[in-house]
Formats: sequence, C-alpha cells, structure tokens
Amino acid sequence: MMKAIPEPVEALNKQYWRRCAEEKLCFQRCRGCGVWRHIPRAMCARCASMEWEWVQSTGRGKIFSWTVTHAPLHPLFAAEVPYALVLVELEEGVRMISGLRHCKLANLRLELPVEVVFERVAEDLAMPFFQPSV
Repeated sequence: MMKAIPEPVEALNKQYWRRCAEEKLCFQRCRGCGVWRHIPRAMCARCASMEWEWVQSTGRGKIFSWTVTHAPLHPLFAAEVPYALVLVELEEGVRMISGLRHCKLANLRLELPVEVVFERVAEDLAMPFFQPSV
C-alpha cells in the first residue's frame, strides 16, 4: 500500500503541482494589487481582480506555528511518528502548511528560518517540505 499523494482535478491546482514537479515553489501574484496567494484561486481576496500570474517563491521563510503528531492517523505513517507539521510564513507573505525535514523536534521554535526542499514521490510529482536554513 502506498501513501496517498495529491491528485489535483481543478485546473489551478494542477498548475501549482506541475511547478512542484519541476521542483519550483510558485504562487499566484495578483496583477491588480501585487498580493501573493496560496492556495490557488481565480480571484484576489484583497482587490477582487481576476488578473494574476504565477511567480516563483524564494522558498525561504520562518516557522509561524507547528504541531507534533504522536499517533499516526494512518498505518502508513506509523514509522514516522513523532513528526512535525509546520505553518511557514514565506518571505512573500504566503503561509503554507507542510512537513518538516532534517530538524530534531527539540530544535523547533517560532521564527526558525526554513527553506523549501522537494521530495520526489512519483515520477511526475515532487512534494514541498521545509528544512532549517543553512
């Protein structure tokens, strides 16, 4: 049995995951007001513009919050507990939830500088995770 992987059906989500497959962390940026956004959507929540573009993120940010999972919600994750899920605030202002890699749980702290790292989970899919910046 294999862990579940994203299977996007909506066009904007497909575009996001296609860029991740290229190991590029990209977000939409509104052409009307310049605000960055995630998760992908057609209209800007700030100015209601329907004009936007995909722009590559620096992939750098800071931990805004986190939670540590001690009990696996599925048997396929049993070997990984305990593990941290982090809410990262990226330099562009976007916040996203992801897994944490290459960091002892004891070293977690607010505003810990992190950077994106991709893990290939299928031939055509790479998942973004975060690790402490070096």
